[in-house]
Amino acid sequence: MNDIVSRRRFLQAGGAGLTLGVIADNAAADSAATGQAQPPANNQPRNPPTRFQIACMTLPYSQFSLERALTGIRGAGYRYVAWGTTHREDGKNVPILAADAPPARARELAARCRDQGLEPLMMFSMIYPEASNGLEVLRQRLVQAGAAKLPQVLTFGHTRGGNEKLWIERFKQLAPVAQDNGVILVVKQHGGETGTGAACAKITREVNHAHIKVNYDGGNVLDYLRGKVNPQTDLDACADEIRSFCIKDHRFFPTDQDCGPGLGEIDHYRLLHRVAFTGRNMPLCCENISAPGVPRPTKPEGVDALARRAREFLELVIQGIQRPQ
Repeated sequence: MNDIVSRRRFLQAGGAGLTLGVIADNAAADSAATGQAQPPANNQPRNPPTRFQIACMTLPYSQFSLERALTGIRGAGYRYVAWGTTHREDGKNVPILAADAPPARARELAARCRDQGLEPLMMFSMIYPEASNGLEVLRQRLVQAGAAKLPQVLTFGHTRGGNEKLWIERFKQLAPVAQDNGVILVVKQHGGETGTGAACAKITREVNHAHIKVNYDGGNVLDYLRGKVNPQTDLDACADEIRSFCIKDHRFFPTDQDCGPGLGEIDHYRLLHRVAFTGRNMPLCCENISAPGVPRPTKPEGVDALARRAREFLELVIQGIQRPQ
């Protein structure tokens, strides 16, 4: 049985999340209550600003060809792209990069992106770490990413829960492969036992390697954990392990669904402020750009408009949190 995760299974899984607590009038009291870091005093030096890299995943364009996805993302003003799962090519859903594709195919795909003026930052592994063939597929994904000079490969566990012992064992085996290929394997929240950033960071800290780190997906924390965890506090518990974000939001009213940044209930100013001064490159990969309660666009121009809105929102957030003090 093939354990590679289909796009359909990526997008399925249930759950609503939580309603974030009301922000206190006193900012200091609110920060203390949520575990949010206070900004440094004016006379205290900051670390260098994080170099946020705003990317659009090809995933929102999955019903269209990869070529149309790339031209749309570039036309929406992005400089960076993240590879999704499948695209509609000649009436069929075709993987953007098959798990068994040779490294040369990944190199060609990266060159195709760069020819469009887009630098690729991340790719989906399309495999759960605990899958029977998870170790082999993840190893091949790291080799593919290395050939493409693509800095991160994304994985996550099954919504029923992961296998912490097996994850740690496999990640320790994969860490030198990632290092040899100049790639970071990042794991994000996906319900179950790895539904929080804190749980993912517990695993990466045990692995204790610079090339096995956390990706943060606040939308998934809201969606899957149904009110049990505040993503602001959760992020504070794993901030030192975070090397990228899958950007999505979640809204509960008037409809319960994932959506684009700034259209849901996550305060992205607070979320990104916690990692705004790391001195690192930090991909922000827009995975969901949809508008709550609005039908999904049937034409690519509609996706283009949503992609542009997401980029502009994130640019404003970054300007606001990294402004000179």
